[in-house]
Amino acid sequence: MQRIYDPENLMEGELLQGMLASEGIEAHLVGRDLLGGSGELPIYGLLGLSVENDQAEYARELITAYNAALPLSGDDPESFPGTLVC
Repeated sequence: MQRIYDPENLMEGELLQGMLASEGIEAHLVGRDLLGGSGELPIYGLLGLSVENDQAEYARELITAYNAALPLSGDDPESFPGTLVC
């Protein structure tokens, strides 16, 4: 297994884990259970996404593409009249 990405928080890690699963890549979110000790443990470097060695390159490409993606036009809140934006 290779650690391929360090998510900023648990939500990003779970989102990327789901995205990789949708592409047939089983990813493990390492350090998820350590977040409860964030007052006692260092904050950075606890979370990491790990995948099997033979899927690491493809998983990195998918995450790079995800991070480089831009919102679609028309997805801004002004394009949904009458919708409450919080």
